[in-house]
Amino acid sequence: MDLAAEIPENSRIEKIQKFMKADIRKGLFIMMTDKAIDQGRPFDWGKVSEDYARFRDIYPKEFYERIVERNLCVKGQRVLDLGTGTGVLPRNMYQFGAKWVGVDIAENQIREAKRLSKDMEIDYITVSVEDLDFPEGSFDVVTACQCFWYFDHQKIMPKLYRILDREGRILVLYMAWLPFEDKIAGASEELVLKYNPGWSGGGETMRPIQIPECYSEKFDLVYHGEYPLKVHFTRETWNGRMKACRGIGASLPEREIALWEQEHRRLLEKIAPEEFDILHYGAMAELKKKC
Repeated sequence: MDLAAEIPENSRIEKIQKFMKADIRKGLFIMMTDKAIDQGRPFDWGKVSEDYARFRDIYPKEFYERIVERNLCVKGQRVLDLGTGTGVLPRNMYQFGAKWVGVDIAENQIREAKRLSKDMEIDYITVSVEDLDFPEGSFDVVTACQCFWYFDHQKIMPKLYRILDREGRILVLYMAWLPFEDKIAGASEELVLKYNPGWSGGGETMRPIQIPECYSEKFDLVYHGEYPLKVHFTRETWNGRMKACRGIGASLPEREIALWEQEHRRLLEKIAPEEFDILHYGAMAELKKKC
């Protein structure tokens, strides 16, 4: 599975160390660190759950249609969404008839997912992916959207193999702006790096998702695809999208977030019209369970 890196060295990510002040069920922040990500700076998606819910449900229709074209996450299938966040993928794919379960380590994210899914039959569980304990053959598809590099793959790969049914699939999904091809995205990214120089989420180019080598023991890579996408924003929604990224809202102190946001809004007034498109790319990798 020799595909180009999705983020620098994401095939050699060491086990994520999770630092908790108390039991996760008490709703306290869970700071995560991984020295292969952001030079080891702690981050917590639970800090940005409200902004995440407002500003990161942005995948275009084509993003979801390509999943359906692979006959995945459709009626008759049981799907487990890893790192579900605010349930963006289950909520938007719900119309296609699959039965969804979403898991995330951040209780604030799960709370927002439940709120946004209140009229849908989607189950959400607060648990780390490394601690999953579903019965054998529970799912037909496991999805991971914007989160695959955060996991301890040596630990979860055997678990995913066990909980997937015969010929089950893992579907890894990703979308990112292209800072070298889109001047607004590039300028916003530079400002993130000004406030968080160690942030490793920038500098994207269109490339395949890399799958850690350990998966080749029990899975075959049967498909990958990469494609350009235009995503529409206003100044307000693009500011919110950038604020809800790992390099700002999930990791900086409140005072620095406020200073960044003030400067970012001034920047957008200078370089961006009120509405605009940002050039992104989408990517997917499909793994099939070996029988």
